Amino acid sequence: MKSVVLTLCNKKQEGWSYMEKIKVAIVGYGNIGQYALQAVQAAEDMELVGVIRHSAQAQQPKELEGICVVDSVEKLPAKPQVALLCLPTRSVEENAKEYLANGINTVDSFDIHTQIWQLHCELDKAAKISGAVSVISAGWDPGSDSVVRALLEACAPKGITDTNFGPGMSMGHSVAAKGKPGVKNALSMTIPLGTGIHRRNVYIELEDGYDFEQVKASILEDDYFKHDETHIFAVPSVDALMDKGHGVNLVRKGVSGTTHNQLFEFNMKINNPALTGQVLVSVARASMLQKPGCYTMIEIPVIDMLYGNKESLIKHLV
Repeated sequence: MKSVVLTLCNKKQEGWSYMEKIKVAIVGYGNIGQYALQAVQAAEDMELVGVIRHSAQAQQPKELEGICVVDSVEKLPAKPQVALLCLPTRSVEENAKEYLANGINTVDSFDIHTQIWQLHCELDKAAKISGAVSVISAGWDPGSDSVVRALLEACAPKGITDTNFGPGMSMGHSVAAKGKPGVKNALSMTIPLGTGIHRRNVYIELEDGYDFEQVKASILEDDYFKHDETHIFAVPSVDALMDKGHGVNLVRKGVSGTTHNQLFEFNMKINNPALTGQVLVSVARASMLQKPGCYTMIEIPVIDMLYGNKESLIKHLV
């Protein structure tokens, strides 16, 4: 196995050697968890110790054959060094604190932008008490897009950045809508209107006996939706509409020094949960190189997220 020499400094976590594979557990096995599994299995420097999910006693999907599936971390055959929290955003804090208290690093894709700093403060305290590391909001937005926004602002400190999502499926919004009483399934599509303004088209499949207008009102009151123009539609089948594709057009126009009209543009079209799962895995690698505490992706050196020798990475990428 190649040496996992990500940096030449001495800030590795106590008890872990660069020559050892990182022991990883996946917590939750929904859209993101399935793709996180693929990313862990593809990572040369990681070892999957198991998947933790509530339905551990039920028949498992074929791709989990031969993998330890349990309902609590204590039942795993080995203690993980990092837990990938592939969970709904609103259950992240509680679960992160539980794993951090056991000295296990956590990585999550918490995506309520207005609550990120509050979560950062809470998990920073919890992580420092146990000597562990928490990396929050490590998906693609917030996450990798945050890194791009930070880089563009460094290139043009004065200016305006517009982040235009979609059109595509928003996992966080879909999960929020699906969690409302009376909703059997839901798909929330993000429609870009330009200059960072969006519309939400939400398609819901109702449980029998529920009133559409009441369910609609509960969705519109949710913090996920109340800040954007939102349209809600009742459909016979959400699966018939499902497409996990998404994307972003990120534009910054600003000033470098005293030179105006500097224009930057970043575009991507992606499978939403697949990219989120991969980012979680790359950031899990980086978590092993940080001091105890809580971090977002813009606080972590990008090179720490990459597998390989520092010299080779610099020669290849710089």
